[in-house]
Amino acid sequence: MSILDRLLRKSEMPEQGAALPGRDTPAATAEKHYVTGESLKGPWPQGARTALFGLGCFWGAERRFWQADGVLGTAVGYAGGYTPNPTYEEVCSGRTGHNEVVLVTYDPARISFEQLLKLFFESHNPTQGMRQGNDVGTQYRSGIYVDGPEQRQAAERALAAYQTALNDAGVTAKITTEIVDAPEFYYAEAYHQQYLAKNPNGYCGLGGTGVSCPIGLGAVAAE
Repeated sequence: MSILDRLLRKSEMPEQGAALPGRDTPAATAEKHYVTGESLKGPWPQGARTALFGLGCFWGAERRFWQADGVLGTAVGYAGGYTPNPTYEEVCSGRTGHNEVVLVTYDPARISFEQLLKLFFESHNPTQGMRQGNDVGTQYRSGIYVDGPEQRQAAERALAAYQTALNDAGVTAKITTEIVDAPEFYYAEAYHQQYLAKNPNGYCGLGGTGVSCPIGLGAVAAE
């Protein structure tokens, strides 16, 4: 099989019946957030909300969110596929259907979901399908995984607004971001949590379009 054939295969979602079987035991992950020192999995203050995003390699994606004021915690993991409790190597094989994602816990009194959507769209190129920059595979697809109708409606509005902004800037490509109900989230191995805080010169393949997303610019929205 040629390199091109392998890349094309990794860019196609596997059939559920052909996905790797996985396992019953979750991966061993970190207990504390490397940046904040808080528990990686909470508990969180009353009123905290969560959001789940996929925008390419999760090393750089997570850093974009933990740097945002109002974000209480972040964690990287896998979601959107078929294989229970996958390993990083399995996800990279293209045989799990999972995406590399960032789980964001935030205080809606300090940062709104719309503002997180603005950060999401401006932090990567959402028109590239099953890749992000030089990173090719289903695990690098653009995705917003919503926990209810309010998040879905906000995500759909943001996508439409950003598509218009891209078109106005002369970008004709269509946004390929998937907006689906939030699936089960599997925490990635400890090595990957807050990777760029532990390795400041580590790889980050993210690159935005340079076009601003015209949402989330006002006061914090009520949620």
